[in-house]
Amino acid sequence: LSQFGIGFIGNTLLLVLNINTLFRPQMKKPIDLICTHLTLANIMTLVSSTIPEIINAFGVRNFLDDIGCKAVLYIYRVTRGVSLCTTSFLSISQAIIITPGNSRWAWLKPKVSTCIFPAFFSFWITNMLIYIRVLITAVGPYNITEVGQVYSLTYCSGKEPDKLQEAAFLGGMVLRDILCICLMIWTSAYMVKFFFIHHTTVQHVHRTSLCPRVSPEIKATHTILALVSCFVFFYWTNSCLTIYITYRHDVQRLENITNFLSSCYPTISPFVLIKKNRRSFLNFNFAKM
Repeated sequence: LSQFGIGFIGNTLLLVLNINTLFRPQMKKPIDLICTHLTLANIMTLVSSTIPEIINAFGVRNFLDDIGCKAVLYIYRVTRGVSLCTTSFLSISQAIIITPGNSRWAWLKPKVSTCIFPAFFSFWITNMLIYIRVLITAVGPYNITEVGQVYSLTYCSGKEPDKLQEAAFLGGMVLRDILCICLMIWTSAYMVKFFFIHHTTVQHVHRTSLCPRVSPEIKATHTILALVSCFVFFYWTNSCLTIYITYRHDVQRLENITNFLSSCYPTISPFVLIKKNRRSFLNFNFAKM
């Protein structure tokens, strides 16, 4: 309940800030639209992952039928995948935006704005297709004796899937994860390197004083490292535990930990973006770099 409350407040506040910026043309940037989409995906992930657990914690049992289980799990998996893709796209867009004009990647700068909506559409379609398996395998907990159980949550269970469907699902999910994570790490490493080089180039400008201030480059670098490290840690830890639980059905404590970890990134990320990303990236004048 605390996780849901903190995460919902943080994401709602960030959503309001982003929408306010979108309605001010003189301040509107492509990053604002991407952050807005990421925030919406995080809110949907947070609601679909925590609300059923909260209801169950208050003693309500078997409150979802087969259709309810399919809907909740499908929305959670799809929005979580969209959050992964959008975070990777955010990292790529930031790397393109700060690219110097004489770089071989500079030609991509004007294309960032035109690619945003097609990218969003492809994220939703791709993840909806990947997780069709959930609609096939998810059943209500009262049907647990009627199927070969694969996984069991407090409010839903899963039946044995077809081997071909399982292979297609795992192949699509692993390919998506590897592609997004690799792009995220690669572009983040590029930005860290870029900011480091820039910082050393203009180091003579930063004068020592009694109250030294951290340069905008360092703040931006910290934001990149915080976002990427946070996402990679929580996403892969949760994914590994989920795979383990799928093949071991008597690990209730690990299921509770997995449920908690699944909501950590959408809970923490808005505060990282509000505190540092808004001040470091959006208010940093890249044109002067």
